[in-house]
Amino acid sequence: MNLRALDLNLLVVLDALLDESHVTRAADRLGLSQPATSSALDRCRHLFGDPLLERVRGGMRLTPRGQALRDPLKALLAQVSGLVEPVSPDLSQVRRTLRLSMGDYPAVLVAHELRRRLQVSAPGIDLVILPWRGGADATESLRRGLTDLAISVLPSLDDDFRRRDLMAETYVVAMRPDHPAAAAFDLKAWLAWPHLLVSGRGETRSPLDDMLEAQGLHRRVGLVVPSFIMAQALLQDSDLIAMAPSRVARDRRDMAVFPPPIPVEGFTLHMGWHRRADGDPVVQHVAGLIQQILG
Repeated sequence: MNLRALDLNLLVVLDALLDESHVTRAADRLGLSQPATSSALDRCRHLFGDPLLERVRGGMRLTPRGQALRDPLKALLAQVSGLVEPVSPDLSQVRRTLRLSMGDYPAVLVAHELRRRLQVSAPGIDLVILPWRGGADATESLRRGLTDLAISVLPSLDDDFRRRDLMAETYVVAMRPDHPAAAAFDLKAWLAWPHLLVSGRGETRSPLDDMLEAQGLHRRVGLVVPSFIMAQALLQDSDLIAMAPSRVARDRRDMAVFPPPIPVEGFTLHMGWHRRADGDPVVQHVAGLIQQILG
């Protein structure tokens, strides 16, 4: 192959096409016209001697060759970007948008302070906080370059990713201050009232229910909501009881807070990114600020 004839911009377009599996969405992502993106796809097909994207009922899908190109292409583009960009850019002059995937709990803890610190160190960095849809979705989004950082309880990741511990968290039991169970809170009082469960996927059980059943105990889940912010408002004027991370309920005068009446394992909050961002000073700057805030 004659590398002098290779247009690197063509590979940038191909990267978007392989991510989106859709010409129009790739064009929108790159700020190109649909005809220009379609033309680039034709050139890529000629370059690699493969259709790369093929039409199927309901849209397009990657060919095996297209699928095999995704990760090596992303790694190559990251290396080229690191080669031609300054090693230590002036962060105060950087204009960039970073996409962070996290649930409402870490978002409440970090978003305000992170924005305040960025206004000082890198005011041109804009943030998009995406809703948490589970570890598998977050990992795939990092792999595809659709998000830059993920913050939650992350599963063990393979060598393509980095995972850092941010903080250890424990659970508390929260309810309104004048709740009937608050006067003499114990295991019996805890289980006598309906519980509020936070689940972004609408699950009506949690590992706590398995722990209770192992001891011959049972609780009633009276309400499931997708966020802790909703939970706080619902607890204030109901007889619901919630299990919540301690930092959610800490120092809130509108809640009565107790330690769980049985041992309940806490969790570690993680931050993860794809290894291609190891040399990205903007991603690493934001990751460092998050670690400072939650550390």
